[in-house]
Amino acid sequence: MVTYEEAERYISGIPGFAAKHTPEDAKKLLNEITQDGIDARIIHVAGTNGKGSVCAYLRSILMEAGASVGMFISPHLETMRERISLDGRMISGEDFALAFEKVMKILPPQRERHPSFFEFLFLMAMSYFKEKKPEYIILETGMGGRLDATNTIEKPDVCVITEIGYDHMQYLGDTLEEIAEEKAGIMKRSVPVVFADRHEQATKVLRRRARQLGILSVIVGKDDISAVNIGKKTIDFSLHTGYYNYVSLFLETTALYQVENASLAVCAAQILSEADGRICEKAVRGGLRTAFWPGRMEEVLPGVYLDGAHNEDGIEAFLNSVRGIACRGKRRLLFGAVADKRYESMVRQLVGSGLFADVAVTVLASQRSVSFDKLQEVWGQYNQIYCSYHKSAEEAVSRLLSDREEADLVYIAGSLYLAGQVKALLRRMPDD
Repeated sequence: MVTYEEAERYISGIPGFAAKHTPEDAKKLLNEITQDGIDARIIHVAGTNGKGSVCAYLRSILMEAGASVGMFISPHLETMRERISLDGRMISGEDFALAFEKVMKILPPQRERHPSFFEFLFLMAMSYFKEKKPEYIILETGMGGRLDATNTIEKPDVCVITEIGYDHMQYLGDTLEEIAEEKAGIMKRSVPVVFADRHEQATKVLRRRARQLGILSVIVGKDDISAVNIGKKTIDFSLHTGYYNYVSLFLETTALYQVENASLAVCAAQILSEADGRICEKAVRGGLRTAFWPGRMEEVLPGVYLDGAHNEDGIEAFLNSVRGIACRGKRRLLFGAVADKRYESMVRQLVGSGLFADVAVTVLASQRSVSFDKLQEVWGQYNQIYCSYHKSAEEAVSRLLSDREEADLVYIAGSLYLAGQVKALLRRMPDD
């Protein structure tokens, strides 16, 4: 039997020789790995920002109701095992290796038909869930929807589409309408959908697709959320969608953007409750209160906040949350980004906010990172902020933490790669 480390090493190498395949190819492999299918209720989640958070809130609500829940997400922060979990616990190294071997056994002999990195992990997840038999499975798409491997599931019980913005444009399209068309591809006849009404261009596409399919669509817009009160480490709000009404829902977070994500999860849970009486108001409230999703305005050290914002809409949501946290000293920022994002626009947003007096800019430990020279060029255009440039996240974190004073707050944003690297780094640091 292979070890977890051997399996992880093989999967990490897949992008070097395998590309994405058609949904038909992915469907054939899914049928082989699950044989007669999987007896579970399935929630399918797509969108640009907030997918993982919606999955986490839904999982927490369902577990609070007493249900067993499998979850497949992308990407991971620190370990590949994070992508596959059961009842809030990521897959063990031994089970990961077993699922890996099961997928290897069904691979087509032709090298060119080898599943992509994401497809391979999805097949592993479904193999694992087939064995463990959770009552619910939550599936997060990769970057798209219509052509995503997870869309080979023919009839989920509910679909959720989070906020749609500009990301992965080289694959999904140059306009919000084109991107929304790809995300809307997860909608299916007779399957209710919940989606966020954030951008009119995207909402029009999602509404039209729902009408074409004749399905129930529950839409969550800014007018449906009210009485948002931000505490020191909590947020409470009310939700009124026309279908579902809740007063004073409570979240253990300072991330203002999680209000919308939690609202989408609540609406999806309400749809599921029609066939599962365990999903009651108590489960909804308890699930929201206890939910946790790492890397989303996560206070990793006292006064040090880590956020996975990695595109323009994500940065704007991050900035709104930063504004909501009182700061008696300076706000300091650690920033890093990957080259295929619109990082110049992200930098412009960060500088234009006027929130940060000090920025440490770092290269990521990834081949996808923006280069050191390019980071200097982009940030060097702005002289209103003090910037230092670093060849590693460890060096940048050390500089910020040593320079900050007691009343200062430190923020980390720009890339999920950076979030994962910093979390691993802080875990290795001595407690003192």
